[in-house]
Amino acid sequence: MTAAASSIKPLDPAAPAPASARRRVRSAKAKPAWASPVVYLVAALVIAALLAPVAYVILGGFRNNSQITSDPAGLPDPWVVDNYRVVLTSSGFWQQVGNSTITAACATIGTVTLGLMVSFVIARYPFKGGNALYMLFAAGLMFPMTVAITPLYILIKNLGMMNSLAGIIIPGIAFALPQTVIILVPFLRAIPKELEEAASLDGCGRMGFFWRVVVPLSAPGVVTTGILTFVGSWNSYMLPLFILTDHAKYTLPLGVQAFASEHSVNTAQVLAFTSLSMIPALVVFSLFERRIVGGLTGAVKG
Repeated sequence: MTAAASSIKPLDPAAPAPASARRRVRSAKAKPAWASPVVYLVAALVIAALLAPVAYVILGGFRNNSQITSDPAGLPDPWVVDNYRVVLTSSGFWQQVGNSTITAACATIGTVTLGLMVSFVIARYPFKGGNALYMLFAAGLMFPMTVAITPLYILIKNLGMMNSLAGIIIPGIAFALPQTVIILVPFLRAIPKELEEAASLDGCGRMGFFWRVVVPLSAPGVVTTGILTFVGSWNSYMLPLFILTDHAKYTLPLGVQAFASEHSVNTAQVLAFTSLSMIPALVVFSLFERRIVGGLTGAVKG
């Protein structure tokens, strides 16, 4: 009994607490009881403020002009479906949907393909001027299309691509490449060199390593850049406005403007056309929202 009692050491008040206890104390101090409700309340208010205009446009398409005039913020009473039926049965709408789909799909494929190739070389194979090239792409983010629209218009006109979808697709790829390269380079740099060495020992060349290893591992970044490019091309307005003059080549943003000018007295139908034109981009962005966030997070970590 005496030996056992002597082996027990009294607690030293000045001794530091265990690491697990310190972590629990810090987490308790860092997360006050009122923090979560306030955060959720602020998030709910921000979401409501962002979704209110979208909901107003969609619901406005189910109303008529008298309802909008008498109660602009009210709900449809009764619900009017004819506005959407008129838009969906018009030949111009589906033609513009096709033009926007072709433009967005080609711009996305071209941007992701070229961006992945450029990012692979910059990230995996150091060469003289590589950092300068990467900084050049980063500087491209600071030059919006608004600044370059006049020389771009002259260039497209001299190349004979006026009033064609190619005159929108090629510049769209060029302006989307900086964002794509900036996001993909950290992904490709994060791939361990041991994988490339192992692939080389197995007889896999650089192109084989690119297609069999790099492309699958960089899928989150590829999906992120692809969705951002698709949504940006779908919503592009300024470039088509300067390049396209034929109504048969109009994309949906230009179609909304033309429809609004033609049916300026029918606000409800204009809202219906606007809501239908933005639904595809909203659906794509909503379905892949988690992949976008994950891709951007991976790019920052890389």
